[in-house]
Amino acid sequence: MKTVLIRQAFRRAVLVTTLMLATVTLVACAAPQVPPTESLNMAREAITNAEQADARRYAGAELEEANRHLEAADKAVAAEKMAEADRLAKQARVAAELAVARTGAAKAAAINREMGRGTDALDEEMRRQGEQQ
Repeated sequence: MKTVLIRQAFRRAVLVTTLMLATVTLVACAAPQVPPTESLNMAREAITNAEQADARRYAGAELEEANRHLEAADKAVAAEKMAEADRLAKQARVAAELAVARTGAAKAAAINREMGRGTDALDEEMRRQGEQQ
């Protein structure tokens, strides 16, 4: 008799646990998804940094790509596609960071060229000074 009661109690416990898990799963699926605010803010900040670094001049394609991804992320949020919005926001941030890096590289290359011209001018001046002595 006791084993029968134990089995019935066990079956009820399994049934209650299963129903609770099913309820939690349904509630989780039905709950509204939260917009990826942090990813969107990070993307916007990265784009602002790129614009301040003069990326439009040196890495315009990357900056435009970042803006396109951010715009698509905003549209995905409006369509309640939060996973897609998060992915697009992250792509926007990466594209903006790439624009900053390319801008820095282009500026460094310009400085190198200018320094090379300055060195050439100094070499020429030194040759003239040597010829005059």
